Amino acid sequence: MTETIRKIVVVGGGTSGWMAASALSKVFGTQKYSVTLIESDEIGTVGVGEATIPTIQEFNKLIELDENRFMKETNATFKLGLRFLDWSAIGSEYFHPFGTYGVDMNVNFTHYWMRYRLAGGSADFGLFNPQTVAARMGRFGRMSEINPKAPNVNYAFHFDASLYAKFLRRYSEARGVVRQEGRITTVTQHPETGDIASVTLESGQTITGDLFIDCSGFRGLLIEQTLKTGYTDWSHWLPCNRAAAVPCDKVKPVTPYTQLTAREAGWQWRIALQHRTGNGYVFCENYLSEDKAAELLLQRLDGKPQADPRIIRFTTGHRKLQWNRNVVAIGLASGFLEPLESTSIHLVQEAIMKLIRFFPRDRITDSLRNSFNAEMLFAYDDVKDFLIAHYKITQREDTPFWAYCKHMDIPDSLKARLESFTQHNISLVKPDELFKEASWFAVLIGQGLTPKSYHPVADLMPEDEFRWRMDRVREGTAGLANAMPLHDDYVARACPSPALVTI
Repeated sequence: MTETIRKIVVVGGGTSGWMAASALSKVFGTQKYSVTLIESDEIGTVGVGEATIPTIQEFNKLIELDENRFMKETNATFKLGLRFLDWSAIGSEYFHPFGTYGVDMNVNFTHYWMRYRLAGGSADFGLFNPQTVAARMGRFGRMSEINPKAPNVNYAFHFDASLYAKFLRRYSEARGVVRQEGRITTVTQHPETGDIASVTLESGQTITGDLFIDCSGFRGLLIEQTLKTGYTDWSHWLPCNRAAAVPCDKVKPVTPYTQLTAREAGWQWRIALQHRTGNGYVFCENYLSEDKAAELLLQRLDGKPQADPRIIRFTTGHRKLQWNRNVVAIGLASGFLEPLESTSIHLVQEAIMKLIRFFPRDRITDSLRNSFNAEMLFAYDDVKDFLIAHYKITQREDTPFWAYCKHMDIPDSLKARLESFTQHNISLVKPDELFKEASWFAVLIGQGLTPKSYHPVADLMPEDEFRWRMDRVREGTAGLANAMPLHDDYVARACPSPALVTI
């Protein structure tokens, strides 16, 4: 058992490795603790984690990033939510926004919307969410700059993952993190405890450590190849196990949302950056070959491809322990739940934040490990059920893949949530869950699941007052969106890439 924690070794770079190094060096400094990151230029990173959710702003605040500078150096754009095409049926469309619907009116606003809809109001629930309205108009602006008295409008980012890793590397090295170039050839364990004692590079150099952070990607060099931790496979619920990824030339205007289009054996993403557009086809190889997926992806681009499609292979699920002995797995080494709701970088951030929370003062104990593992398992479980719902709630049976998804068995936890939503418009969201009522409402209604009833409090307001309030909320929503400039104009003014004259 490691008695003193002083040497922290991060194995692997990329987004997860440099996020870990930057956060640890910021929080703990490098006087008492040394932070060494080992990566090899010969080993590539997945590098397609280009879409985020608003929680990344917590990470940016932790390491005190200047948001505009970060965006300039990563060719970033703003993201207001996700646009889903063809998921519940061919021709269907809905938007999952970052933010709530309407205003607080004693119970969740969506219950009032249901009364409104049943009384003949618009079926477009997006009209009561400013992110949805702004995204449709191609607008974005920080409300703190436009009107500090106005409600906050949540947002996230799209960025170039390789540039983000380089940006965090510069940040980390400026704070004392030591980058060691080289491929690891040998991992040595302590003969009595089984803890990782050191790693040896191809050059012969040996690097010792007290706490190792495994950011080595899907292979899990320490957590799996060495410690044999085991993996919980969720592919019976999340069957996609491949992704073909390719960048293409940018097409204006740059959209402030991630677009996800359901395809014959999975779905296709489109992420607009300042300098290019990222694209990918996430699919199940049981229903579509890698070559055919790459061919279809190229046919469906809206700009000239800038490279050949790259195939990424994965199994959805997670390590049975994400902190095993003196190894903490972060990023793809810890598990993968596919990029459908842009949660990959969020789960990296969650692991880093929890590691900081449970960081040992002197020695690693079972109590710390068990607490970390329990909270990370909850985080993965929480995301898992939300993703499964996208596939399960559909009218599509037009391909074997969608027929499987529609009729597949689902976890009991999701069954209970869907039953509650179907009967009462209550999603059973716990306070510490990532996806709140508004997110479940947007996706489940968007996928075609309509609740049978709503909360009785929504019926207590007199009809004239109810109509007046709903009209004012709708007008206020439109007003927030209309106050924003065009997204392209805002980026060009606030955070343009130095490599580009204009976006």
